[in-house]
Amino acid sequence: MISGKRWLCRAVVAVVAAGVLAVAADNTDATQPTDIAALRAMIAAQQRQLDALQQALDNQQRLLDKTLAANAATQEKTAPPNRGQVASIAPIFPAAAQATLAAIPAIPVPQATPAAAANTNPCEAPADTKVPAYLRIGDTCVIPVGFMDLTSVWRSKDLGSSIGTNFASIPYNNTLAGRLSEFHFSPQNSRLGFRADGNWKGAHFIAYNEFDFNGTSGSNNLSVTSGSFVPRIRLFWVDVRKGNLEIMAGQSWSMLTPNRKGISALPGDLFYSQVIDLNYLTGLTWTRQPGVRILFHPNKQVTFGIAAENPEQYIGGSAGGGSITLPAALASFSGGEFSNNTNTQAVPNYAPDFIAKVALDPNSKLHFEVAGIQRTFRSFNQATNTYFKTSGAGVSANAMLGITNNFRLTTTNFWSDGGGRYLFGQAPDVVIRSDGSISPVHSGGFTEGFESTMKNTLLYGYWGGTYIGRNTALDANGTGLIGYGYRGSSNAQNRMIQEITIGFNQTMWKNARYGAINFMGQYMYETRSPWYFAGGAGGKGTQNSTVFFNLRYTLPGGMPSF
Repeated sequence: MISGKRWLCRAVVAVVAAGVLAVAADNTDATQPTDIAALRAMIAAQQRQLDALQQALDNQQRLLDKTLAANAATQEKTAPPNRGQVASIAPIFPAAAQATLAAIPAIPVPQATPAAAANTNPCEAPADTKVPAYLRIGDTCVIPVGFMDLTSVWRSKDLGSSIGTNFASIPYNNTLAGRLSEFHFSPQNSRLGFRADGNWKGAHFIAYNEFDFNGTSGSNNLSVTSGSFVPRIRLFWVDVRKGNLEIMAGQSWSMLTPNRKGISALPGDLFYSQVIDLNYLTGLTWTRQPGVRILFHPNKQVTFGIAAENPEQYIGGSAGGGSITLPAALASFSGGEFSNNTNTQAVPNYAPDFIAKVALDPNSKLHFEVAGIQRTFRSFNQATNTYFKTSGAGVSANAMLGITNNFRLTTTNFWSDGGGRYLFGQAPDVVIRSDGSISPVHSGGFTEGFESTMKNTLLYGYWGGTYIGRNTALDANGTGLIGYGYRGSSNAQNRMIQEITIGFNQTMWKNARYGAINFMGQYMYETRSPWYFAGGAGGKGTQNSTVFFNLRYTLPGGMPSF
């Protein structure tokens, strides 16, 4: 320590001497020789004073060394077992040295800030830190969710279903719609919403909201004088996880929807394909509905989940799907006790749909899952004062296989007794017999495909299909056939619907602060075959070709890592 102070004294004197010489040099022309000699004598006197000060410091250093050695010897003999406390020794410095040292400013010691403390919530960082790509409200991170789409669609036949394809109702060639093509522009796939994240008392919570503009409008002039498309809710849920346990409630994608990762409800962790079509793929198992789920994570590779979701006992008529034929005496069942797509939250369902799922993610490239669903249907025949109740069930097995970092294969498979509603409503859940009893309809779906990324281009291709089984009975009079798929049934009662589609998604520009612009294209070829072909109803089935193009601007924003 003294050596450092000795060096500092030398530096101070040297600086003073340099300053004097500089002044002398600046005034050389105006100073007489006698004045220069006087300055040199002054510098020599200061050098002698510095030498004396250095000698005094050397003497004090030798005295200090002797004192320390003596104290060390004494403490070695008398010190207690605890050697953690050592008295400090403050040597006495000359007055000049003390004044010099006192002028030295103290070096500030870095102090820990609250943000430097162990804190797992990045949204609690100080407000003056670098502005992240999210909004901070209190200790909660909020990011906008959404994009603005302009979609164009051309179809070889007039489905009349806007930008979402009703796969189950492709017109036959002997109809007017089957002889006309259609073209539309639409902004309806545009989406807006938000995601909020935070940590509170060891629990991580997520709130997620999303809506688009594909709602039902009572106006008849949407394409004549005003494109006033109506917003509709898609997703609105809250998820809380603490340790291995996770609970989610609200409107979300059904837990029966295939995942890309775990059993997460976040759209990016789900598989509903990369297509532009607002109704995705035929054969895909999905719906969006309210419910509650509980998940358990024994480790990072395995997730178990159970869910109770909104039920709807369904007999066809939605999304272009064919309806069953009811007994003549029980026509009131349609839209009353069972949903035929004309009633709204009016069906007297007996119990929630229960879903169980297990997902395995051995690494970032592989995902496997198996899920099962149990459903309950009930009816009441007022004429006989009789209740009927039966159960339905289904099972799915899905996988996402990353062959390389940029190429993956996808497969989803579902088979059920009474699960037709989860195939985008293309199959009825049940048929009703003449006495009012209920019989589930066999139905299933599959999708197989690939997804490949090359720099800023995503390419994909899928093949999907939906199968609806035959389920028929005799009406009460013993002569008429009822149910689904009987001889003479409507050609809207489909047996098989298939689709082959390919497409691309090109990122034209992106910036973390300003968002991204994408250009997309999709082509699909669809077929449908009914159980019965009436005379002149189009042969053995019908086909349709569809071309989509889409221009998308995606909002900026990114959630920090929790």
